[in-house]
Amino acid sequence: MLKLIKNSLFFPLAYYFAFFAKIRLVLWRPRVIVITGSSGKTSLLHLVEAGVLDKARYSHRANSAIGVPFDILGIKRQSLMFYEWPLLLLSPFAAIFKKPYKEKLYIVEADCDRPGEGKFLANLLKPEVVLWTTTTRTHSMNFDSLVAQGKVASVEEAIAYEFGYFMEIAKKLVIINGDSNLMKMQIPRTKAKILEISRKDLGSYEVSIKQTKFEVKGKTFVFKYLLPEEFFYSIAFALSLFEYLEVDKFDFKSFSLPAGRSSIFRGKKNTLLIDSTYNSNLSSMTAILNMFEKIDHNKKWAVVGDMLEQGVSEQEEHENLAQILLGMKVNKIILLGPRVEKYAYPILKNNLPGSVSLEKFLSPKDLYKYLKINISGGELILFKGVRFMEGVIENLLAFKSDRQYLARREKVWQIRRKKWGL
Repeated sequence: MLKLIKNSLFFPLAYYFAFFAKIRLVLWRPRVIVITGSSGKTSLLHLVEAGVLDKARYSHRANSAIGVPFDILGIKRQSLMFYEWPLLLLSPFAAIFKKPYKEKLYIVEADCDRPGEGKFLANLLKPEVVLWTTTTRTHSMNFDSLVAQGKVASVEEAIAYEFGYFMEIAKKLVIINGDSNLMKMQIPRTKAKILEISRKDLGSYEVSIKQTKFEVKGKTFVFKYLLPEEFFYSIAFALSLFEYLEVDKFDFKSFSLPAGRSSIFRGKKNTLLIDSTYNSNLSSMTAILNMFEKIDHNKKWAVVGDMLEQGVSEQEEHENLAQILLGMKVNKIILLGPRVEKYAYPILKNNLPGSVSLEKFLSPKDLYKYLKINISGGELILFKGVRFMEGVIENLLAFKSDRQYLARREKVWQIRRKKWGL
């Protein structure tokens, strides 16, 4: 019932805050660059920021039809608790009288979690440039009704069409993933120039515990983070944007990886913990698992959780996940959640080689108890999923001060983790 109420209020609230945000935009008059897509948006935003630096304003931690107006108005949520809302509803009246931001370039992350959100944000932002990273089955349950009504042939097409509103309204340039046919189908909707990034832009890729090395468009880039091969798209997107903006001198030394995107931490008993718990769909899952596969280590464990909001595709996506896991060279696979237990576990149980052990848990608390007892020392453990795995990682950290770098630090998430025994 609570979720139904939230969904019914989402767009009325979005239009309320957008009314004031439009006033701010008129007074501010920035050049708007939108970064959108099913995944990879936040990492690309951080990468672009490392090159453009203080020449622009960035929409950190805001990408929805409510979050973006909040960012334009300078409204910040702290706890994500319900009691914040009375003050939030009054905040725009003061915000519109604030002095316009000094930056004349606004680089904003924009999402499409539900039908209508892409169109809403595109009309609000009216971007000069759009960078469209990916289009996959993310939040696909919200688009199932469009398929059922016969409005589109598939969920994938429905999601791509919603993202396509940014392309449709873009004024000058749209940079897309040229390896995606779904994106290419949307090209006739825009009058802007189209620039395609594709696999041919990647020269080489190397990943280890210490760093990731890319050769993109003939240039070499080294990052101190664990990054999947698909991150080369972000590098190529950023390079193309820098060329458009005439940013001649740049480097990525100040690039910081957003929380929950394959950050690596020291764990108890000399373990290494890879935190990829921010989100999870088959596309991002595949990218991270392929990265993990390439890392050389003698004790590798993969902890994999449910992929949420998959709708009618839920069984198919989790069965596909099982097939990916079957091909991995790891010592142990641990599943967390009812979906991976129902759809992936039977496939893995009947087909995994004897050299790979398999465990499953429904509760993150039980997962933590198992890890606490069974870790012998020196394991490299990947956590990929969103079922309160960040709470499991938090309890396994060697240095408690590192908890600040984990995802979901707000009070509402602390309360929920506590209810789950974490």
